Amino acid sequence: MSTLRLYNSLTRQKEPFHPLVKGRVGMYVCGPTVSGESHLGHARPYITFDVVYRYLLHLGYQVRYVRNITDAGHFEEEGREAIDKIANKSKLEQLEPMELVSKYTRLYHWAMEQFNTLPPSVEPTATGHIVEQIEMIKQLIEAGYAYEVNGSVYFDVKKYAAGHEYGKLSGRILDDLLETTRELEGQEEKRNRADFALWKAAAPEHIMRWASPWGVGYPGWHIECSAMATKYLGKQFDIHGGGMDLLFPHHESEIAQSTICNHTAPVRYWMHNNMITINGRKMGQSYNNVIRLTELFAGTHPELSQAYHPMTVRFFILQSHYRSTLDFSNEALQAAEKGLKRLWDAYSGLNAPVWSEPFVHPTAGDAELDQRMNRLLDEVLEFVNDDFNTAKALANFFEMVSVWNSIKDGLISITALSPATIQRIRTETKTWLEDVFGLQAVTEADNEKLSGVMDLLLEIRKEAKLRKDFSTSDKIRDQLITLGIQLKDEKGGGTSWMIDN
Repeated sequence: MSTLRLYNSLTRQKEPFHPLVKGRVGMYVCGPTVSGESHLGHARPYITFDVVYRYLLHLGYQVRYVRNITDAGHFEEEGREAIDKIANKSKLEQLEPMELVSKYTRLYHWAMEQFNTLPPSVEPTATGHIVEQIEMIKQLIEAGYAYEVNGSVYFDVKKYAAGHEYGKLSGRILDDLLETTRELEGQEEKRNRADFALWKAAAPEHIMRWASPWGVGYPGWHIECSAMATKYLGKQFDIHGGGMDLLFPHHESEIAQSTICNHTAPVRYWMHNNMITINGRKMGQSYNNVIRLTELFAGTHPELSQAYHPMTVRFFILQSHYRSTLDFSNEALQAAEKGLKRLWDAYSGLNAPVWSEPFVHPTAGDAELDQRMNRLLDEVLEFVNDDFNTAKALANFFEMVSVWNSIKDGLISITALSPATIQRIRTETKTWLEDVFGLQAVTEADNEKLSGVMDLLLEIRKEAKLRKDFSTSDKIRDQLITLGIQLKDEKGGGTSWMIDN
C-alpha cells in the first residue's frame, strides 16, 4: 500500500507523512477575517483542507483540526496606515463590532455547511485569546526579539534573521525587503521597515481595545495564530494549511514568533493551496469580480450567467490539484455541473437490479475488464496519497463510469466482473466520493424551481419599487424572511438572496 506524501512548502518537495505522535495529527488552518461576507476565494482553502481532514480521519488518525476566526485586528500594514478591518467595517455598517462579527461568522458557517465541510475540532477566536497573545508578546520582549514604542510593540525581524532562516518559507530575502518596503504613514516608529506589529496602541476613538502592559490597544494579525496554535496544538504540530497569499507575511511571521517563544520550529508540514482567478483575471475589487458565496449560489453577480449549486463548486475545485491555479468561468462551472451529474447518476446506478444479479465467475475473456476496474481503484488510492491529487482520482472514476453505464445499458454483462470486484466498486466508490471527497447528491430540479420562483419574485419586487409601491416591495421581503430567505439590496440596484438555515 502506498504511503501518504505531502508537498511541504517549507522544503519545496514531497515528503512521506509521519505525525509527531503515532495515531494522532494536529492540523491548523488559518480561518476567515469576519469583517465581511465570505467570497469565492474562501471556498478553495476550506474545501481543500476539509478533504485533508476527511482523509486523515479515514486513515484512522485521531485529528485535532484547529481553524481560527479572526474577529479583531488584521490591520493592513501594506496600506497607508494600520486599519483594523473589523473596527472599520463596524463603523460603515453602523453595528457594534461583535454584532458585525456574529453576523458574518454565521454567514461563513452557513456557507461551509452548504459545501458539506466538516466543522473543525476547535474554532478559537482572536478576541477570546487576548491573554494568550499578550503573554506571547511579553515572551518575545523578554527574549529581546520585540520592542515597544509609544504603546505599540514590534517584532525585530533583522535581529531574528541574524540567527535564523527568515524568509525560508516564502523565499523572501531580508535585504531585499529592507530595500523595497515602502515607508508607510504611521510606521516611522519601527526600527526597520520589515518589522511587523505585534500590538498596536489604540487611538481614543478606536472601537475594539484591550488593556495591556504597554497601554490600551489591540493585537496584530500574525500573533493571534501563533498564540492559538500553540495553545491547542502545542509547541510543534504536524500540518499548517492556508492559501498561498498567506505565505508572506503571515506564515513567515508565525514561524518567527513561535520559534522564539517555543524554541523550536512550530510546523513540520506546511501546505498551501493556490489562488483562483475569474475568467483569467485575479479576483479583486478593482475588477468588480469578487463573487460572494450567496451570489454564487443565487447567480446574482454580473459575472455569473446562472446560479451554481455548492456541490458543483466543490466538485469543480476538486477537479484541479490544490496547488494549481484555478480559473472560474461560467463555461467551466457548467461543465463541472454536467460532469457531477454524470458521475452521480452512474454512482446511484450501482444500486440498480442489474448489479444484484446472481454472481458467476468471469470467463477468461472477461478477466481483463475485471483487472482494469481493480487497477483504477488501486490508482485512486495512489493519487490521493500523492499529495491529494483529487483531479487524477476523479478522472479514474469517470473512466469507470463508462463501464458502469455500459453494464446498466446491457452492453457489458455484469458477469464480466467478479463478486469481489463488484463489492469493492460499491464500497470504495462510496468511501471516496462521499466520505473523503465530501460530495453529495444535487437536487437539481428543486434548485431550478427555487431559482425560477426567486427570479420572478425579485423582478416583481423591482417593478414595485420603480412604481414606488413600497408596500408590495416590503411585503415580498417580509414574507420571504418568514420563510427563511433573506434578501439583500445592492448598491448597484440588484438584489441577492440566501436561505437562512
